[in-house]
Amino acid sequence: MAVQRMDNVGIVVDDLDAAVAFFAELGMELEGTARIEGLWADRTVGLDGILSDIAMLRTPDGSGRLELAKYHTPAAGRPEPAAPPPNTLGLHRVMFAVDDIDDTLARLRTHGAELLGEVARYENAYRLCYLRGPAGIVLALAEQLG
Repeated sequence: MAVQRMDNVGIVVDDLDAAVAFFAELGMELEGTARIEGLWADRTVGLDGILSDIAMLRTPDGSGRLELAKYHTPAAGRPEPAAPPPNTLGLHRVMFAVDDIDDTLARLRTHGAELLGEVARYENAYRLCYLRGPAGIVLALAEQLG
C-alpha cells in the first residue's frame, strides 16, 4: 500500500498564541485547536504524562497543514545550540510559496522573524530567502518571478 498523502508537519513551540499569530500573518488559516492528553497520547508519542495544546493550520489552497504544539508536561527540551544553523541534521526547514516576498517579510518581522541571509534571486525564476520564525524554526520563502 502506498502513502495516501502527507497530512501535516508538526512543530513544537514555546508560545502557541504567538506561533499561531505568526503563521496567520503568513496567510495560513486556523482549522482548530485541541488539548491533548491521556494514555492514547502517551502511547502514540512515547512520553509519559502528556499534556499539550495544539493548533492546526492549513494553507489557503488546503494542500498543506501545520500542527503547532505547546507541551505543558513533560516540558519541551531546547536544542543545542538554541538557534541551530540551517545545515543541522534533522528537519531542515519548511518552505512557503508567497506572492510578494518583500511584503511577507515586512509583516513577519513584526512577529519576530529574522532574515538569515538575504533575499536572493535564482536565475529568472525565483526570489528566495531563509528566515528564523517562532521557536527558532527555519522557514524559507519563495516568490515565483514572471
